[in-house]
Amino acid sequence: MVQEFRDFIAKGNVMDMAVGIIVGAAFTAIVSSLVADLINPVIALFTGGIDFSGWFYALNGESYASLSAAQEAGAPVFAIGNFLMAVINFFIIAFVVFLLVKMVNRIKAAAEAPDDVAPEVETGPSELDVLLEIRDALKR
Repeated sequence: MVQEFRDFIAKGNVMDMAVGIIVGAAFTAIVSSLVADLINPVIALFTGGIDFSGWFYALNGESYASLSAAQEAGAPVFAIGNFLMAVINFFIIAFVVFLLVKMVNRIKAAAEAPDDVAPEVETGPSELDVLLEIRDALKR
C-alpha cells in the first residue's frame, strides 16, 4: 500500500494539482482584497454609500448595530452582504480563469502550428508524365 501511495504521489498530475491549490489559495486572498478594497467602495459610491459587507437581516426580529454585533449576540442572521461579496469574488475568479485558459489555448495553438510552411513550388511534369507522353508519341 505504501508503494501504491508513493506511485500516486509521484505522478505529475498530483504535483500540478497541489501547486494549483496553493496558488489558488493565494489568488483568493488577492481577489478578496480586490473586491473588499476596490470594487465595494466603487459600488458604494454609485449606490449612495451602501456597504454590502454590513448588509444583513436578523431573523429573530431584533435590530443590531452591525453584523458582528448580531453574530456576537448569537442571533441567527442572513448575511446578505457577505453572500454578495462571495458572488462577486466568484465572477472575478471565473473571468480570470477564463482569460488564463484562453491564453494557454492560444500558446498551445501557436506551438502546434508549423513554423515554416514551405510554399508549394510548381515544377514541370514529373518523370512519369514525360515517359507516358513519349510512349503515346511512339504509339502514334
